[in-house]
Order: sequence, then structure tokens, then C-alpha cells
Amino acid sequence: MKKKIVSMLLVTAMAVSMTACGSGDSDSGNDSGSGSGEESKSGGDSGSSGGSGDVAITIFNSKSEIQDQFEEMAEEYSEKTGVDVEVYYSSDTVAAHLATKYTGGDPYTLSMVDAKDVYSLAEEHAIDLSNEDWVKNTDYAISVNDKVVGFPVCIEARGIIYNAEAIEKVTGKEFKPEDYATTDAFEGLLEELVAGGMETPTAVMKEDWSLAGHFLSQVYEEQEDVEGYIKSLHEGKGDLANNEKWNSLMDTFDLLKKYNYAASSAIAAEREVSEQKLAEGEVAFMFGGNWDWAQINAYDYSEKMGMMPVPQNMKDDANTKLVGGGSKYFFIDSSENTSEAQQQAAKDFLNWLVSDADGNKFMTEKCNLVPAYKNIKADALDPLSVSVKKYADEGKLIDNYNYLPDDHYSVCGASFQKYLADQTDRAGLAAEVEKYWSSTTPVKH
Repeated sequence: MKKKIVSMLLVTAMAVSMTACGSGDSDSGNDSGSGSGEESKSGGDSGSSGGSGDVAITIFNSKSEIQDQFEEMAEEYSEKTGVDVEVYYSSDTVAAHLATKYTGGDPYTLSMVDAKDVYSLAEEHAIDLSNEDWVKNTDYAISVNDKVVGFPVCIEARGIIYNAEAIEKVTGKEFKPEDYATTDAFEGLLEELVAGGMETPTAVMKEDWSLAGHFLSQVYEEQEDVEGYIKSLHEGKGDLANNEKWNSLMDTFDLLKKYNYAASSAIAAEREVSEQKLAEGEVAFMFGGNWDWAQINAYDYSEKMGMMPVPQNMKDDANTKLVGGGSKYFFIDSSENTSEAQQQAAKDFLNWLVSDADGNKFMTEKCNLVPAYKNIKADALDPLSVSVKKYADEGKLIDNYNYLPDDHYSVCGASFQKYLADQTDRAGLAAEVEKYWSSTTPVKH
């Protein structure tokens, strides 16, 4: 069976989806561009079904960085099982893209989406997976109305990515992330790196999904009462400018901004250039997530890299944790357009990912994903994912907030970009974020 590479045409204009993403997503932040391509398809009729050796299923993948791996896997899985598997990817917004598919009566058998998409789609479009074997092996499955409907694909987390080799080359001593948990200590290290010859030790991604979907989101996620704080912002009572977490995180962001290699043209900085400079040790730090390894490994990278919490001058333990959790979820279509045979084939595929050695290898070695399942070993993970797994195993992950409105990263991201470009100050940015929340509708959940 030939590989299937499909770019879907978006015909319904909807708001940009966050996660995480995310992707457009916000949790992973890798597929956040919006666009459309000419629709194309190879292979048989995706709606056909038959006996165990004559079933066709379609898979929607919303993580661009693992599309090639999914295509290769689909070919091998099809040859092994006799199930015809087609893998689709779209750079369009997840929510808008799936809405188009459902409107056209042509849903995917399996859809990989963000957590909030599961909550919004599951009741109407997802089958019950509560009795599946994999459920007992994960703490990250999503349930709606007391039914398990979301299969967690992986764990992802965000924080500060570091190149320890580059740091140690300048300082002459072992780099221990825990020694730089406060903003003050982190600033001291940056000054030491500059004094030692690394003129610009940080990189800052200018993308709206990174600034608003990831960094700004952490301000909400670290609140003692996240739901209560989001509600207060919506009601115009949040007072972001005087919020302790906001100022703590922005103090650290200001350091990243100050020592940014592209400080003079921050909005023109290309993600690929930033990733390369980090990988090869020209800079030492960049805010991001373990999904960034998909970009970093394209360069002459250092093996001695990892992730650390965002430094903060706070008395709580937020500066000892990454932000993350389950990222990307599969659900199986429940509509009359998907036959029982196709639903069973989709269930078999999910169990293959969790219970079969080849399925495990596909996720951890081919896709470099941190497994969300206790039974899966992950001995071949990349350096960033090793960090994430360590924090996850130690229970040191701050939960993602999965209910940001669809336009949060595009609207607030544009405001954050103005701040990055010195076109507004911190108070101005806070005011724009407050204005956004007071004029939007929180996501029901």
C-alpha cells in the first residue's frame, strides 16, 4: 500500500484552535500555522468496511512533526494486519477542520485532537472506551459523563530548554538546573555567561502560540484557583498587572528578552534559527517544550541538553515543576458513517500502541513521544523527553489548563509580540490581556 499524504482544504472559516498544543495547536505548539492546501488522496474508499481482512480506517494526525513516522507506520501496520490505514494531516485549525469533516458526513475513524476538543466533541461524536485494556495503565485518559472517551497519546511539558554543554564550556563547572531555580540566580548565571564570552545566551520564539499559548498560559496555570482566576478575568476583576504570578513570570521573561540573540529584531527571529543556535551551543536557554526536539535534532546538537522549570522568585514550589500532562488525544467516531468493524479496528490500533512491542517502539523511538502509560518503557527517549519523564515520574508537573478560548493565542499572542518588540510595556500588555478576557466567552466544561 502506498503512503497516504493528504492536505485537506478548509472551506469553513472558524476561530483558531488552541489546544495545547498545543497545534493549530497549543500543547505542543508545533502545528500552529493556519492555512489550507489542495485536497488530495491516494488509496481506496475510506468509508469501506468488510471482514477482518477488508477494513479501512482513517486517522487524523494533528502533530506535523510526526507525520512522516505515521505514514511509515500506516504502511507497515496495514501489511501486518490487513487493515487499510490512511493517515491525514492538515495545517488548518483542528476544530475548524473536524467541523468541516462532520458537516460533510466524512469523519475520520480516529482523530488526534487536543484535550479541549475532546471535551467539546466527545458527547456527540466519540464512542465509550471505558472497557479497553489500556485504560488501567494510564492516569491521563479523558472521561466525559463518566465514560472514558479520550486516549492520551503522550505526555508533553514546557519550561526552559538548556544546553548544559554550552553552559559548562563557559563556566567551567557542572550545570545543575536546581541551582538556578530563582530569577535572581538565573540572572546571575546569564551575566556569568556573558562575561565568559557568550554574548547573547538566550533565544525567544516570537510565535504567538509560544508567547500566549504557552508562556502566558503558565500565569493562569500557576494560580491557586485556576478556574476562579479565569472567571475573575472574565468578570473584569482579575487585576493581572498586580498579580504575583504574572509579575514573577514576567520578571523571568524580561531576562530571556534582554539576553535574546535577536533582541534588536525579535519579531523577525526564525524558529529554526533559534533551535539551531540552541542545539549547537551558540545560546544556552530557550523557553519551549519537549516537542522542540523534532526541530533540534535536525542540527549538530549536543546530547547534554534538558529542560528545567521556569525560574521564579516565589516562595511556593512552582519553580521546581514543569507545566504539562497528557497531550493529544485520540477519540473514535461514533457516527453512522463509521461501521462497527471500523470502530473495532480503531480500538485494536490503540491497544497495539500500548500493548505491542512494535507499537511501543513506534511511539517512543520513532516519534520520540513520552508515553502516558505505566507499562511502556522509554529507554530510547531524546534528552528533552528524558527530562519530562523524570518530572512526570516525580509528580512534578503543573497541570495544563485545557479550556482556553480558540482565539486566545492569536489575540493575546499579537499583544505579547508587541511587548517583545518594545511596542508596549508590561502594564500595557496586562491591560490588553485583561481586555481580551473581559470581552470573550470562557469555554464551557
